[in-house]
Amino acid sequence: MKRILLIRHCQALGQHSDSPLSKKGIQKAYELARQLERLSFQINRIITSPYLRAQESIKPFAARQGIPVETDERLKERLLSEQPVDDWIDILEESFQNFHFKLPGGESSSEAYQRAEQVLNECMKDEVNENIIIVTHGNLLALMLQKFHVDFGFHEWKTLTNPDAFLIQRIGGEYITERIWEENQSHLY
Repeated sequence: MKRILLIRHCQALGQHSDSPLSKKGIQKAYELARQLERLSFQINRIITSPYLRAQESIKPFAARQGIPVETDERLKERLLSEQPVDDWIDILEESFQNFHFKLPGGESSSEAYQRAEQVLNECMKDEVNENIIIVTHGNLLALMLQKFHVDFGFHEWKTLTNPDAFLIQRIGGEYITERIWEENQSHLY
């Protein structure tokens, strides 16, 4: 059975590509590792965005499991604009409603989805690794989820947490999506 876990990175100190995790983000990375260790199946492969916050989010789990972490440029966060944008939340909402909308120097939802979909398709066709983790960023994660859950849009993006995790399983001929991140559950174990 093919399983792909789509994970959003933990809280970081900024949005720059080399922004590290915050103190809370580091704690959440260890909580995420504990939750992933309780899965009923073994993870075979981990692919992450090249951004530091994504790599640091999966590092505790990867280290404890002895799984190498691969980075893939196609998993970096979507660039809305090369220039600072004051009303970025409105721009982001517009980009979910119009997949081809983009600001100068930015990337449309369609363009970002296409590069992310390449990674997803490669993972789904991977005959060696059955269970794969993909670590990325909120906007790209929301776009990736649309491949399996057509209704996932701007309002669903707003509900994402840092971290967040979705399990995609192929059952029969279709893919089932389940949110598996449980905020503040680790203290119960």
